[in-house]
Amino acid sequence: MLICRRHTTRLAAVFLGVCALPAYTAAPSEATTTTAQAAGSDNAPALLEQFHAVSRQTEIAHLYNQHLQALLNSQAAEKKSLEQQLVDVEVTKQEILPLILRMLTSFEQFVQLDKPFLPAERKQRLQQLKDLVVTPDVSTAEKFRRIMEAFQIENEYGKTIEAYKGDIDLNGKKSSVDFLRLGRVSLFYQRLDGSETGYWDSSAKQWQQLSSDYASAIRKGLRIARKETAPDMLIIPVSAPEAAQ
Repeated sequence: MLICRRHTTRLAAVFLGVCALPAYTAAPSEATTTTAQAAGSDNAPALLEQFHAVSRQTEIAHLYNQHLQALLNSQAAEKKSLEQQLVDVEVTKQEILPLILRMLTSFEQFVQLDKPFLPAERKQRLQQLKDLVVTPDVSTAEKFRRIMEAFQIENEYGKTIEAYKGDIDLNGKKSSVDFLRLGRVSLFYQRLDGSETGYWDSSAKQWQQLSSDYASAIRKGLRIARKETAPDMLIIPVSAPEAAQ
């Protein structure tokens, strides 16, 4: 800004000198007057162009200063917002930890009341969450993310069918069987040799044997779940809807 004012002052002085030249020259000769006028005429376009250039620079500098001021104002507002967010984060941490603990308790109860599919996998996931919650070097955000992820996995079980092998207690003996899970609606088992087929009775909280009439349908369902055959209709017993707990 200082440079612009200095250029402007100098130019103004030059213009005044040019305009006042005839008044301060006492009775010039015709040749002298003609030469001075010609010199003034030659310099005027260059001086005018220089004046316009300085004016443009002044305008650009003014606009740039306005832009900088807007940035400063924006940064000041952002700083104030961040300071408030830091305060809010501390409050949120105090509130979210009890929420995480309640969610963990609900998750454990949900798994215990659900059908006993993939017991080892789900038990391990629950234990990992319990260990995570009491780990001091894990952020609150990470703890919340992991428990939400566990709920999402449980939610996906209700939308899929699955076949897997496992062991269950049948007639007082541990037996290896194939399991067929149909969402969260039904859970079936079938001995590896196909000699026995059954299902989980949620009301009685135990395995019940099915008629051999359903053995073929369960075997077909296992093949569909393993993608060994195309999806098809299955005629199988389905548990009645349970009241919400």
